Amino acid sequence: MPSFDTVLEPDMVKIKHGVDNSAKEIGTRFDFKGTGAKVELKEKEKEIHATGDGEFQLEQIEAVLYGKLTKQDVTINFLDKAEKIDKLGGDKVRQVYKIRDGIAADLAKKIVGSIKDSKLKVQASIQGDTVRVTGKNRDDLQTAIAHLKKSFSDTPLNYNNFRD
Repeated sequence: MPSFDTVLEPDMVKIKHGVDNSAKEIGTRFDFKGTGAKVELKEKEKEIHATGDGEFQLEQIEAVLYGKLTKQDVTINFLDKAEKIDKLGGDKVRQVYKIRDGIAADLAKKIVGSIKDSKLKVQASIQGDTVRVTGKNRDDLQTAIAHLKKSFSDTPLNYNNFRD
């Protein structure tokens, strides 16, 4: 029976290049000279830390970061910006961006519900942090992919492991 997996996986290599390019630009820009502005990737925690001298500077760092990630073809929807800004010693502040990896349980339930509501001849099942969709033929699966792309356009879902 044909099937495919719906996953939420960022390309960490592209994210690393985007963060590195942001750090280079922040190091060379005139308005960041002599300040504590920096951006770094914590790969194990899947987080990006932006540090600056104030909230205005954090907004400037965010603009640079988003621009460089977009040039690397990384969807900004992979980043979850923390609600609060951490106060460090002195006047330093830090903003943490979590990199989304894997489909959360509530999103997986929405995906399964959406597929069931669409009345397509496919079945969806949650398997860990992926959603497996199976059907009788390829055309139904391709229709299901088109439906998911339209229904969840704000979420950067990937479709892999397509099998006949």
